Amino acid sequence: MLDPSSSEEESEELVEEESGKEPLAPAAARLSPSRPGEGPGGGGGGVAGGGGSAGGLQPGGRGSSAARPASPSPSVASEKEKDELERLQREEEERKKKLQLYVFVMRCIAYPFNAKQPTDMARRQQKISKQQLQTIKDRFQAFLNGETQIVADEAFINAVQSYYEVFLKSDRVARMVQSGGCSANDSREVFKKHIEKRVRSLPEIDGLSKETVLSSWMAKFDAIYRGEEDPRKQQARMTASAASELILSKEQLYEMFQNILGIKKFEHQLLYNACQLDNPDEQAAQIRRELDGRLQMAEQIAKERKFPKFVSKEMENMYIEELKSSVNLLMANLESMPVSKGGSEFKLQKLKRSHNTSIIDMGEENENQLSKSDVVLSFSLEVVIMEVQGLKSLAPNRIVYCTMEVEGGEKLQTDQAEASKPTWGTQGDFTTTHALPAVKVKLFTESTGVLALEDKELGRVVLHPTPNSPKQSEWHKMTVSKNCPDQDLKIKLAVRMDKPQNMKHSGYLWAIGKNVWKRWKKRFFVLVQVSQYTFAMCSYREKKAEPQELLQLDGYTVDYTDPQPGLDGGRTFFNAVKEGDTVIFASDDEQDRILWVQAMYRATGQSHKPVPPTQVQKLNAKGGNVPQIDAPISQFYADRAQKHGMDEFISSNPCNFDHASLFEMVQRLTLDHRLNDSYSCLGWFSPGQVFVLDEYCARNGVRGCHRHLCYLRDLLERAENGAMIDPTLLHYSFAFCASHVHGNRPDGIGTVTVDEKERFEEIKERLRVLLENQITHFRYCFPFGRPEGALKATLSLLERVLMKDIVTPVPQEEVKTVIRKCLEQAALVNYTRLSEYAKIEGKKREMYEHPVFCLASQVMDLTIQNQKDAENVGRLVTPAKKLEDTIRLAELVIEVLQQNEEHHAEAFAWWSDLMVEHAETFLSLFAVDMDAALEVQPPDTWDSFPLFQLINDSLRSDYNLCNGKFHKHLQDLFAPLVVRYVDLMESSIAQSIHRGFERESWEPVKSLTSNLPNVNLPNVNLPKVPNLPVNIPLGIPQMPSFSAPSWMAAIYDSDNGSGTSEDMFWKLDALQTFIRDLHWPEEEFGKHLEQRLKLMASDMIESCVKRTRIAFEVKLQKTSRSTDFRVPQSICTMFNVMVDAKAQSTKLCSMEMGQEFAKEWHQYHSKIDELIEETVKEMITLLVAKFVTILEGVLAKLSRYDEGTLFSSFLSFTVKAASKYVDVPKPGMDVADAYVTFVRHSQDVLRDKVNEEMYIERLFDQWYTSSMSVVCTWLTDRMDLQLHIYQLKTLIRIVKKTYRDFRLQGVLDSTLNSKTYETIRNRLTVEEATASVSEGGGLQGITMKDSDEEDEEDD
Repeated sequence: MLDPSSSEEESEELVEEESGKEPLAPAAARLSPSRPGEGPGGGGGGVAGGGGSAGGLQPGGRGSSAARPASPSPSVASEKEKDELERLQREEEERKKKLQLYVFVMRCIAYPFNAKQPTDMARRQQKISKQQLQTIKDRFQAFLNGETQIVADEAFINAVQSYYEVFLKSDRVARMVQSGGCSANDSREVFKKHIEKRVRSLPEIDGLSKETVLSSWMAKFDAIYRGEEDPRKQQARMTASAASELILSKEQLYEMFQNILGIKKFEHQLLYNACQLDNPDEQAAQIRRELDGRLQMAEQIAKERKFPKFVSKEMENMYIEELKSSVNLLMANLESMPVSKGGSEFKLQKLKRSHNTSIIDMGEENENQLSKSDVVLSFSLEVVIMEVQGLKSLAPNRIVYCTMEVEGGEKLQTDQAEASKPTWGTQGDFTTTHALPAVKVKLFTESTGVLALEDKELGRVVLHPTPNSPKQSEWHKMTVSKNCPDQDLKIKLAVRMDKPQNMKHSGYLWAIGKNVWKRWKKRFFVLVQVSQYTFAMCSYREKKAEPQELLQLDGYTVDYTDPQPGLDGGRTFFNAVKEGDTVIFASDDEQDRILWVQAMYRATGQSHKPVPPTQVQKLNAKGGNVPQIDAPISQFYADRAQKHGMDEFISSNPCNFDHASLFEMVQRLTLDHRLNDSYSCLGWFSPGQVFVLDEYCARNGVRGCHRHLCYLRDLLERAENGAMIDPTLLHYSFAFCASHVHGNRPDGIGTVTVDEKERFEEIKERLRVLLENQITHFRYCFPFGRPEGALKATLSLLERVLMKDIVTPVPQEEVKTVIRKCLEQAALVNYTRLSEYAKIEGKKREMYEHPVFCLASQVMDLTIQNQKDAENVGRLVTPAKKLEDTIRLAELVIEVLQQNEEHHAEAFAWWSDLMVEHAETFLSLFAVDMDAALEVQPPDTWDSFPLFQLINDSLRSDYNLCNGKFHKHLQDLFAPLVVRYVDLMESSIAQSIHRGFERESWEPVKSLTSNLPNVNLPNVNLPKVPNLPVNIPLGIPQMPSFSAPSWMAAIYDSDNGSGTSEDMFWKLDALQTFIRDLHWPEEEFGKHLEQRLKLMASDMIESCVKRTRIAFEVKLQKTSRSTDFRVPQSICTMFNVMVDAKAQSTKLCSMEMGQEFAKEWHQYHSKIDELIEETVKEMITLLVAKFVTILEGVLAKLSRYDEGTLFSSFLSFTVKAASKYVDVPKPGMDVADAYVTFVRHSQDVLRDKVNEEMYIERLFDQWYTSSMSVVCTWLTDRMDLQLHIYQLKTLIRIVKKTYRDFRLQGVLDSTLNSKTYETIRNRLTVEEATASVSEGGGLQGITMKDSDEEDEEDD
């Protein structure tokens, strides 16, 4: 800013003494010391500043032809000069208007008596700028990249990642920042709301509450948001800014409005000093003059009938009453302002009002006449005694002291001092009501006489101080007492007499009047303010509390006057004139006269401002430019302001200005300043700004409706240009205006002008359009529900705007119709912008991820744009790309719906059905693109199922959208596809069973996979959709591949069934899982699908069981009938197929239905179980029959040794003959050993390969029982024959080993020790006894008795 002194000095060279020139003359424009332009930082082209800046105009500068290049023609040059001159004149007019406005604003700030700075306004948060938003993004990105020291778990990192992607990178947030409506608190609250759901979904942890987790996450968020800044510095900064937001000092208010109106600092200083803003008396006097002027203006309007155009003729008289009533209220407010602290309790008597007007009637003089007792002054005196000189006759050690007293008050004494050093510095404080008090100071010495009763007085001094007396200490000659040898005593003391607040001026004047002071005489006068509207000129005598005479100044006019002939005494004259009375005053010097006139001018409240004699007339006869030495400082400031061209702004009468337009200007500029400061104000003024604007309106009579209409217009302009404006603020101003226009008198004003009504209707329509536009763009005007409650307030305001008056509520259907229309348009807007966003994202993906990318919604555009390059279009827009982009678009659509529910549903709580309609409309727009993408998909392809699952999973969880219009359309679209898919899968599985069993090797799956270790199953991140085998007929489409189910690894780890059966079970389970994961929303069709799949599974399992049964029988028929038989792996695999079939039938064929259907379905499912059970029984029977056949073969061999046969005789003879020469092997033991080996091997294979223990136990039980029955039958047939020794030994070994082996396999003792076994055992025991008698040791240790040796041999 410019230094005032330097500006003044430099401008003095340019400023000429004002004459009667027009204010808009070019010379005046060049000589202006101020800056033009609209705002505080206005651009170039301005007039010359106080410091002669480069942008200013110098005399003859731009008008000179040498200062610019040659023009092509004189006419063009003159036009340019004319335009430039007009521009300068407009800027000069604007500058003068702002200076004049600033004078009025300064006076409002300097002496407010109507308004206070509000302390209950909502605290505004610091707003986020574009640079700050980028910094915040960088900080969060640094955290996600691990570049910070903040420790966080995975859940918090995921939450921050989501917040960063969804909120911080959103273009809606960037737009919100640009509008000035985004604060740090908004970003914090959005994150808090974002993580609350996440924290609630976390599992419970013992000892750690979710509130603790939430507070911890918020602390980490604050640390990330703050970055490396010191939190203490930030707190200090926030505290200072918050204080400035709440309350401002006068100096801060001055500075603020300097910036708002573009006033320079030195201009402010000139105006401040010239207006005497630091003088409350001058400001109160200015207010009184303004109020008197407004009363006179009201009278003039009533007299001339120059009324504004009202909506009703009857309002004209009411208008005058309102004008006078408002002035009356201001006078009462001014009267309530305190005059002094502890001064007179007198106040102006109640203003007399007539019964039908609000005009102030001052009444007769005697009604308000002051008495002497009403004028009470209270003075504070300080008397300081410093030292005494001239004590020569007293001994140096004599004690001296002083006393002090004020006439009529108490007496005080100083400390004692020695006569050699009589110094004290003692202060005495007194209070008196005397305007001319007598202060007595006496000097004493202690008496040395024995009989002395009191101390000896050496001298005294009596002073008569006034508030104008010097404050510094002075020497005074004392009056010496009798018999005191020291005649030249002096005392140094200071007397300070403070002026009370209700004493405006004092001093000695000569005076003469008609009713008072009838004799020309010099008296001591005091100008006393009894109340804001009552002043009195009082003359006092010494030692008197009450005035001798007084003159109440009501109605008097003071002015300078020439010396009066015949009045001796006094040098400079002035007078106070009233009808029938004139009082002449005279002072001894010019400065005193000017001070008295100024003080009395402020007291009388007169409209005429006394002008002192000009400098030229009143200069000393020296003829120079040096001001008169005794001129007061206020005159110096006035002269200085006049020199700089400020006098016209200071001396202008406020009543002559159109304050409505001036206020409109200052309010508009204040709003611009407010919207550009560091707070997210949303259009709300700061407390200091509200205070100044309130005071301006009250003081200058700006109508409340006009104020709010202008405010609404300014707010609407900003809102229409993209600024964030609080709808609650709009609602407040609109309600005020509506109440006023409809005659409800919100501020006591009942008159309504035609202009106000027309402007209100215009603004009402603009506001309705704005609100409808904001509701239509609610996602972008109120992103993420911020500012909090703004959308709800917008809906409430719309309902208020639609009202025809302030009483009759608007029908709900009408409001509903408007909101429905807005939300229908909102659906189109949201989907259009979402598609554009998806296009941008698609291009990014095309650039960084995919070589080719195109949105489904771009198909038509690309086709049109690339008609000349059809091949290129076909390459870009493939069906797979369309589907992929539609899925991405569906994800965005779901995200929009979720955000609407999370952030905006609460605001539309009263209109929830309209939000459902909005969502359906929004989805119907997406349905167009979705249908287009699905139509171009090849027939019988299943890649679109993920799209259904994505959308259906979102919609089925929404109570309002589930089975809604779009949801049913989605079902209708995919139901045939699902049915077709199930049909093909059924055909595929049936063919795979048929072909698979024809080529089935019956090797277990584990063996197959072991032989193919490098076979990788395809892995697709889409729902599991089974694939058909490759070798299916050409008429059936290829199914998409899928990854193995989670249970597949567990199946492969065990020796399960064949490849065909496992493939079937896998496909059936995967198909059911896939259909189940579709979560078909329509219950009837969902049950139909489930029932069909269960029936399909039952049919497939039945087919598998039957084919396995047939293969089992065929396999057994092809095997050996001797003891060389070994149970093949395929037999075990077939058993395992039965095991899996039983297990999978429970899983794949069971349904949860109603009771009636459940009974029917249970019967069907029981048939499957019965079939599997019967088949297992048959397979066990067949296998046991195979084992029995082998045993019968062994017994057939033994039958050759039957007694009485030719082969038995021949064999016995041969063995006996040969045994004499060689060691002949024991016949029959090989057969027994081979059978025992067969049994054991078969048991081990079955036990190891078959996975069902129950089947093994049943098999072993039946096998053992059948084997014993065969042996028993064979022995029974030879009941009459004695067994051959070899038969006996073989049977004993077979029976004993069989018994032991089956016992080891877990066959129960009840089965082992059956009657059949006992019969066999008894027979063999008898045969053994017979053989031992007849053959001797022919058995060679083989016996039916149990022995340890035999056990060891077995082992």
